[in-house]
Amino acid sequence: MGFETADDAGVFRLDDETSLVQTVDFFTPVADDPRAYGRIAAINSLNDVYAMGGTPLTALSVVGFPQKGDWDILGEILAGGQEAMIEEGVAILGGHSIDDPEIKFGYAVTGIIRNHEVITNAGSKPGDVLILTKPIGTGVISTAIKHGIAPEESINASIAVMTESAKKAAAAMKAAGASGCTDITGFGLLGHAYEMAKASSTSFQIESEKVPLLPFVEDLVEKKMLTRGDRNNREYIGDALEFKENVSAVMQSVLLDPQTAGGLLISVAPERANSILEALPFAIVIGRVEAKGEYLISVA
Repeated sequence: MGFETADDAGVFRLDDETSLVQTVDFFTPVADDPRAYGRIAAINSLNDVYAMGGTPLTALSVVGFPQKGDWDILGEILAGGQEAMIEEGVAILGGHSIDDPEIKFGYAVTGIIRNHEVITNAGSKPGDVLILTKPIGTGVISTAIKHGIAPEESINASIAVMTESAKKAAAAMKAAGASGCTDITGFGLLGHAYEMAKASSTSFQIESEKVPLLPFVEDLVEKKMLTRGDRNNREYIGDALEFKENVSAVMQSVLLDPQTAGGLLISVAPERANSILEALPFAIVIGRVEAKGEYLISVA
């Protein structure tokens, strides 16, 4: 599996039983605390492998850091990432760094998966329900942090979400026999839902009032704490997206907000959904899958 359906990771078959799962992800700081930033970068990279149903094994760090910068800060970033990788049972084998005036950090991750357990973003079936495993709004809150107006409650909640591994969620969806899955990151909830619906040749119906939000996210959107992703993601989906009249402009922006280390969006038969919901305290059904219609994504 390559990039044909914009899946979360690439899969390379080794033999009749086993495949490699590989991904790479890095980004600029999303938290003031360098150690938290390192942890978030690690979890964000690992979640791509978990979203495929794989088990991450090794990682290589990717670093951009100013040569004349504070090396103690870089040490904290690396330490935070290493702590998260150790907790997840992943070995850091090395990495590569460049002199860069803008800090960037992340990992290339390699995992393993049994061939019959691969879960892609192309498996959704009409009749499935859509489960989201984490609240959204991290992009809005990160922007508000840069402007110095993010409430402490929202900052703490955002960091807690971004440092939560998808390992448990992946185990729950595999046990339930999920049809498909994707990791919610830079294209926002609707952007990744669009990719999933397109790859599956289905249409998704999203109920906006059921989507869980981080604290004060709507208030911060009203204060224009938006990234370019709001516009870019809207353009990316284009005419495949329909908003019903009841969906406010604020909620539209929240649903298009780029996420970092966001939750999994899981497509699963309704009779199998309860085991996922019971295993994950923040998981909730936010919509359903239907036969392909005029719009790939319809939000009410």
